[in-house]
Amino acid sequence: MFLQFTLNFLTEETGELSRAIRALEIGRDHPGEPAKSQHALDANLKEELADVLDQVLILSDKFGIDPESLLEQSERKLTQRFKHHA
Repeated sequence: MFLQFTLNFLTEETGELSRAIRALEIGRDHPGEPAKSQHALDANLKEELADVLDQVLILSDKFGIDPESLLEQSERKLTQRFKHHA
């Protein structure tokens, strides 16, 4: 049950991150809302990225995976993927 709750939270937070990114693109969350300041939009993006990261860290802890090793693996993967684009 723990994993299902964590995955549900991750899905929820990913949706909120998507809305934060959309807000950065159009200046607000929904077209009918007043525009928000760049500072507010940036702060919201940072908050939502942190919320997604929290859920990833909870999952990595549950499975005994060191977060630093995740960053290293991600860096290797991205370096390999984009090495010919540099």
